[in-house]
Amino acid sequence: MNERILLIEDSVMITKVLRHLIKTELGLPCDSAGTLQETREFLEKDPDGYFVTVVDLHLPDAPNGEVLDYVLSKKLPCIVLTATYDEGKRETILQKPIVDYVVKESRYSYEYVTRLIRRLLRNRNIKVVVADDSDTSRQYVRQLLVTHLYQVQLAKHGREALEMIKADPEIKMLISDYNMPEMDGFELTRALRREYDKKDLVIIGLSGYGSATLSAKFIKNGANDFLMKPFFHEEFHCRIMHNIEAMENIQALNDAANRDYLTGMYNRRYLFSAAKELYRVAKENGEPLTAAMIDVDHFKRINDTYGHEAGDRAICAFAKMIGETFGDYLAARFGGEEFCVLFPGVSIEKISPMLESFRHKVEQTAIPFLSDHLRLTVSIGATDVLGDSLDNLIRRADVLLYESKDNGRNRLTTDEDI
Repeated sequence: MNERILLIEDSVMITKVLRHLIKTELGLPCDSAGTLQETREFLEKDPDGYFVTVVDLHLPDAPNGEVLDYVLSKKLPCIVLTATYDEGKRETILQKPIVDYVVKESRYSYEYVTRLIRRLLRNRNIKVVVADDSDTSRQYVRQLLVTHLYQVQLAKHGREALEMIKADPEIKMLISDYNMPEMDGFELTRALRREYDKKDLVIIGLSGYGSATLSAKFIKNGANDFLMKPFFHEEFHCRIMHNIEAMENIQALNDAANRDYLTGMYNRRYLFSAAKELYRVAKENGEPLTAAMIDVDHFKRINDTYGHEAGDRAICAFAKMIGETFGDYLAARFGGEEFCVLFPGVSIEKISPMLESFRHKVEQTAIPFLSDHLRLTVSIGATDVLGDSLDNLIRRADVLLYESKDNGRNRLTTDEDI
């Protein structure tokens, strides 16, 4: 996916500041043009080469903002920069389909530009449903969102929006009008909140009718926010950004609590939380659920011989191999050099060859460290005997793991082997 930025600015100092921030904060490639002519040359040479532009309104060969109209004609998102604040000019520019209008006042202004670019990058992966019975209103809100690179789906009433969201777990935001046929905004919000938490789905209510208490009613029914029509689109984008970032921050905190800090794999806490449902389904439906405990052999020797940095490198490389091999299943770092993988719907007979292949892959892999290479072997215990609890299933796999260790390590042991 294209991530190149075109910076259009005639000030050498500002160009250096923005290029530095874009490189250090975002790590993205950036081309810079100081005139309208240079801008034309870049875009004619590679018309699809940029995902966003940062545009100074006043250039030597385009003193009246001509460069903005040119870039917009190429259907490129534009963040507008200007050295002066003029209310009339600002209102005129904000009527155009731009991302935002930023006055060059201080370093914070340029940091805000990088924040906007980062937001646009993330927006490309965010799906939004707009529910409104007015075609004009739907299309207006859609255009505002598309300008910020959101993926937008449209619904004519609440029932249609509800079906869209249930059918696509990737949808992260709903913008809903209050007055709609079949199912209004209140009913839609209540129905969604029975299944989706605020951290999983942002709901923003809209209305051009009703009393001043309508916003409170919407929020009390589970909406994250509310806007009264007509709204100024700067406020609209600020509210959208605030709510999306709040959701992302909560998800980041949850993810941090569920991930191992070193490897990025799920941790033991998350494993048991997610595995409860897998175990329940297996037990109720009579389906197989295989648990495998995997332990790096003689891991202490690596730390003692090469130091803890080498141990960390080995664990990270090993975790990557687990992810590459068992990415379709539930894998977690259980603790230290011990890992657990759960295979829902897969019997021990079917998964044993895969586990044996993984054991061989680890044995054959050399992990670079400084001028040397680290080599690992693993012991594995695996079972699909559900027993009477999830704890007993994992405990049984752990017992089989220690059978592998007691019998010379670097081997797989299942129930059939003892």
